[in-house]
Amino acid sequence: MVRKHRRLRARKEIRDMVSETVLTPSDFIYPIFVVEGENIKNEISSLPGNYHFSIDRLPEIIKEVEEAKVKGIMLFGIPKDEDKDETGFPAYDNKGIVQRAIRKIKEVNQNIWVITDVCMCEYTNHGHCGIVHDGHVHNGETLDYLCKIALSHVEAGADMVAPSDMMDGRVASIREALDSKGYDNIPIMAYSAKYCSAFYGPFREAANSAPQFGDRKSYQMDPANSKEAMSEIEADINEGADIIMVKPALSYLDIIRKASDKFDIPVAAYSVSGEYSMVKAAASLGYINEKLIALEMLLSIKRAGANMIITYYAIEAAKWLRGIIL
Repeated sequence: MVRKHRRLRARKEIRDMVSETVLTPSDFIYPIFVVEGENIKNEISSLPGNYHFSIDRLPEIIKEVEEAKVKGIMLFGIPKDEDKDETGFPAYDNKGIVQRAIRKIKEVNQNIWVITDVCMCEYTNHGHCGIVHDGHVHNGETLDYLCKIALSHVEAGADMVAPSDMMDGRVASIREALDSKGYDNIPIMAYSAKYCSAFYGPFREAANSAPQFGDRKSYQMDPANSKEAMSEIEADINEGADIIMVKPALSYLDIIRKASDKFDIPVAAYSVSGEYSMVKAAASLGYINEKLIALEMLLSIKRAGANMIITYYAIEAAKWLRGIIL
């Protein structure tokens, strides 16, 4: 007998009942960019619909996140250029932009899950993700500073830290630093398979974090490599990562799937700025239906095996799913 698959596609009701993958607002994490100053809410030109917020304007976006039923945010801080130095001091200063933002967010809403990006590129005057000597990023020395950053975030009230630097051994170092201060219950989301991707362009404008010389190919992953990603992920899990991340998402769905199949640990995927901006640009020209394309992209990421998706579409997508905006 020939099976007629179309019997289970005839109407929306049955399609919904047999759907293998379902998107919900709880799947999303929303990135927020915080800047110094007051009364600032400036749209990021390369990320339409996303903004730079000063700390006093954070309650507005946190309310939007809450109303959309999105549970978590990823926090990025952007210091003033004149405050940057070779060690990225603003990144671990207890009075730094991220630390003050965390305290403000927790003052406004204790229930929003605050994840902080732990890296140095936004805070160093050279734009690289670690301590530089003779034009090269020094892995071992960088670990000490990453621990300082992570600890300062947690002391300010962060619920989770997410090291994105791609230094070898940073998960173990951060885990030890947190545990030694009594923060053994704080989870680590490791940017485990972070590729050296051309899809990061709009983010680097938003975060003012482009390297001032060279590139990041010596520490971020080669887009050609898949087996290496599994090795990176396994190393981070062995060092104590609670969640592993694949970044970018759309061009690396195979990596998400392999990670999900191989490792019994939650997988996060970062649908990065270039993925978002391309859809926005095409939609603005009338080439595509933005809502349908965006939701299909996000569904594909979850179908590939992601348990959570960091996306600039988080608020919009959550509202689309709940029928608030059509």
